[in-house]
Order: sequence, then structure tokens, then C-alpha cells
Amino acid sequence: MGTVHFGRVLFSPLVEQAIELAARWHDRTYRKSQWRPPLLPAPDPEDLVPVPVMAHVTTVALLVDRAGWDDVVVAAAFLHDALEDTNCYGQQLRYEVLRARMGEAVARLVQDVTEQKFDAAGQWRSWEARKADYLNHLRVATPAAMAISLADKLHNLWTINQTLEAGIDIFAPAPGRRPLNAGPQAQAQFHQALLDLSRQHTEPRLNPLRDRFAYEVERFLNWIARTQ
Repeated sequence: MGTVHFGRVLFSPLVEQAIELAARWHDRTYRKSQWRPPLLPAPDPEDLVPVPVMAHVTTVALLVDRAGWDDVVVAAAFLHDALEDTNCYGQQLRYEVLRARMGEAVARLVQDVTEQKFDAAGQWRSWEARKADYLNHLRVATPAAMAISLADKLHNLWTINQTLEAGIDIFAPAPGRRPLNAGPQAQAQFHQALLDLSRQHTEPRLNPLRDRFAYEVERFLNWIARTQ
């Protein structure tokens, strides 16, 4: 049994297991871009020092935790990209494997926030089709799934805003950096649609996530107005 600390269980084996699984699955996988300088220079000056995916999923889980959600939701937040992203060997994690390891409640939440990147024939789906299906699924998803989605997109959009303010055009290709899959207007429409959709829920624990996400949406719209 975990020790109760300020009204909460101090240690959660479920969350600890989610952290380990996420760290193993996302080992040696990286985000598309970076805006901070590396802590140490790469041994080869030609090498880039990318941002590990684990930094992103940890931030998402911390946002969910700080908003007051329970250990099941926090565990799912750590694993929210596990079904969607392949590991460094190109392997895909199956839902049944995740459910056997983490339980039905965690696995279902992860599935609720997972984009379907490939169609039935194994072909890569367009960004527009993926986002439309993602939003349609969230229309009937639980507030807990919406919390993970808001935290995920909040961190993504915050990163976009920070990168743009650093003078890095993430919508254009550059050496060692892939551009985003959609342009500024499409990105703005998607994030605004998610923000609007989140307002169908009255769950109070969504409020801090929604408020900060709304702030980042406004930052992005202001950047578009200044530059486009």
C-alpha cells in the first residue's frame, strides 16, 4: 500500500510501470524539432542533438497530474503515444499487449487519444483525414481522454510557439529537421476545433488545461497575424 501524502497516495506502482514501459518504447526516438540549445555539444559538430520523445510524454503526464487527475489517467498520459508511434526498430505496439501489461482502463484511454496513421491497406493517411477522425472520436470520448488530448496538444503547440519565437521556421524543411505535416492555417483550425470541442465537458479538472491551451492557441494566431 502506498503512503498517503497530503491526501494523495505518494507512490503508484501503476504510474511507475507506465514510466518504464514508455521509456523502453520511446528509447532512441525523437521529436521533429528543437528550439533550445543542447546541454552539451555533440562530439561531431555536424550531428544534431534532438529532443527525446520521452521528454514530451513526461510533460504531458505532469500536466495531467497537476490538473488533479488520478493515477490511471496519469499512466495513460505517459503512454499516450505508445500505440501511435513505432519504437526505434520500427515495431508497432498492439492494443492487446498494452492491455495485458497495463490493464483495460489505461489501454482504453491510450486508444482513445491515438491517431490512426495507416488505412486498412497499410497506406499512410493524410494529415487532414487523421485529424478529422481524431476530432470525431473525441466527440464521444470521456473527460479523461479529453484531459490527455488537451495536455498533449498544449505541449505540442507551446513547443511550436517557442520554436517560432526563436526565429525557427518549422513549416519549412531544413538540414536535420522535418517540417510540420500541415501549414499554419490548417494547424490553427485543428487546434481551435479541439479547444471548441473541449468546451462540451463541464469537468472542472479540464479547466486549467483548457485555459492554458486557449492561451497557446491565441499565441499561435497572433504569430500568424504578424507573419502570414
